[in-house]
Amino acid sequence: MSATHDLDKKDLKDGGSLEVLGREESSSEAVTSPPKSTRPPIVYSSPGAFAKSFAARWRSIWTKQFVLALVAGQVVSLCITCTNVTTTELVNRGWTLSTTQGFFLYFTLFIVYTPYTIYQYGFKGWGNVIRHDGWKYLILAACDVEANFMVVKAYQYTDLLSCMLLDAWAIPVCLFFSWVYMRTKYHWTQLLGVFICIGGLGLLVASDQLTQKDWQALSRAKGDGFMIAGATLYGFTNATEEFLVRKRPLYEVVGQLGMWGFLINGIQASALEWKGMREAPWNGGIIGLLMAFTCAMLILYTVAPLLYRLASSAYFNLSLLSSDFYGLLFGKFFAYQFRSSHYSPYWLYFISFAVVIAGLITYFWYSTPEEQGILDPKAPAYVERRRGGPINIGDDAPLSAVDEELGISAVPELTATGMVYIKESTGSFIKMKKIAR
Repeated sequence: MSATHDLDKKDLKDGGSLEVLGREESSSEAVTSPPKSTRPPIVYSSPGAFAKSFAARWRSIWTKQFVLALVAGQVVSLCITCTNVTTTELVNRGWTLSTTQGFFLYFTLFIVYTPYTIYQYGFKGWGNVIRHDGWKYLILAACDVEANFMVVKAYQYTDLLSCMLLDAWAIPVCLFFSWVYMRTKYHWTQLLGVFICIGGLGLLVASDQLTQKDWQALSRAKGDGFMIAGATLYGFTNATEEFLVRKRPLYEVVGQLGMWGFLINGIQASALEWKGMREAPWNGGIIGLLMAFTCAMLILYTVAPLLYRLASSAYFNLSLLSSDFYGLLFGKFFAYQFRSSHYSPYWLYFISFAVVIAGLITYFWYSTPEEQGILDPKAPAYVERRRGGPINIGDDAPLSAVDEELGISAVPELTATGMVYIKESTGSFIKMKKIAR
């Protein structure tokens, strides 16, 4: 429970305003559940009524938030395809330092988002984030680093069919942890959307098998184990990051993920690949591919939290199922560039892409993106002040904490009407309006 107090501008000497956060007052209007939004009902009384209600339901889906979520999902899917293409080309050129490859990603996230977090919170506030919540971000980063490592290892041991099928295990894991964190209620149409998307994945697998786009498994049991473990960690990290970005600013979450990931990945790379770093080729082509990989991942790690807020982490995982179709487009592009006649797309790829998109639409046929979780991102209460923003006062902090910010000597009084007055040293009064949150 907390309340915000908004100073009337006309009562301030400088004509400004101040917002105080964190004071416990009332829980009557506390945000405890996501907003409810109902779709137009489907009417079955007559064919005409059914067609009219169906059209109304269809139009209700295409809100600005849903369209942005759908587009953002395809952006991250395209980024995944870019990372797959660049990684494959790196391997073809004899550069196989998978952990070192991720090091550049986390370092970039760290240097992009951490300075801005420090700008917003100050060094003291940033240090308080590490002291109070650093352990949460440490767990998130460790799981993310190891998920990337295990999936890359899985591709080295098992075949493509196992990788594609077992990678989808991240979807139910993500749905489960989303329910654990946010008690998300899934409508049966959402589960239907999940099955439709997985059906699209099945068509992709069939396409790859019919076109013999596969390789021999070196150790199927070991590779499948790596893939299941990696997919489980992916589902956990996606749901955990969604839970965090719904409560905290994006720059804090991604900055902390980058910082801890940078440290963990750096230690792991130096322990496992220090010999390979000296033996691997380091030329202009390799550096260019690493830069392309890092840029694609930077976009993905930036857009993904926005997608979590627009829709959900489960929707993020479902959107990634269309990445193979974009891989097809990349293949067509390279075949055209190099005048290759050996590359011809199989017709099931196009149908599978349409099925995945249909599943993404079905996922929100009844439920709305706004219902997927509470969205209330704000700086933590222990950060005393955000640059250019409101003052944050903890629940146990006295109202005298406001005095330091105002530079006045104040005596708070709570009247029967619930209005708070602060008495200045000049004897005048500043009226503050109480607003329950």
